[in-house]
Amino acid sequence: MKDILLVDGYNIIGDWPELKTLREKNLAEARDRLINSMAEYQAFKGWEVKVIFDAHMVSGTGRQYNDYLLDVIYTKENETADERIEKLVGELKNIETRVHVATSDYAEQSAAFGSGALRKSARELRVEMELVEKSISKRVREQNSIEKTSNFPLSEEIAEIFDKWRRGGR
Repeated sequence: MKDILLVDGYNIIGDWPELKTLREKNLAEARDRLINSMAEYQAFKGWEVKVIFDAHMVSGTGRQYNDYLLDVIYTKENETADERIEKLVGELKNIETRVHVATSDYAEQSAAFGSGALRKSARELRVEMELVEKSISKRVREQNSIEKTSNFPLSEEIAEIFDKWRRGGR
C-alpha cells in the first residue's frame, strides 16, 4: 500500500510555533524550513509528500516544483490550497493508495475525510516530525559510533565475530 501525504503549507506554518515565529520575519524561510522538514519526513517514512501553498502569497502562481525530491505546489490564481488538496485527493485516492491530509482547517479535514482521505492535524504532524527527527539523530549517532570502531563499515554480526576472534574465542 502506497501512502501519500498532502500538506496544507501555510496552515502548517501558521500552527507550528517555530515556523509561525519565523513567518513574521521571513515567510520564504518559513516555507523553506517546512519543505526541508517534509523532505526529511518523506525520506524517513517512505511516503510521497506534496506540500501545497496558496498562490496569493508568492509569485509564480500555478507552478509545481520538485524540491528535495518532493512536490511543492503553488495553486493557480483564484484557487485555494484547500481546493487543490480536494482535487488531489480525488485524483490520487484508489484501492492501492492511502492519502493523508495534514491541516488544522476543520472544513478541509471534513472535506478530505469525506473524499476518503485520512486526516492529520498540524499538531499530529508536528509530533510525528519530532519523532522522525529524533530517530534520524539516533541513527546518525549509531552510524558514527560504528564508523569510529572500525576503518571499514561492518555489520554488527561480523563485528562481533571479529571481536571474538580478536579475544581468542570461537
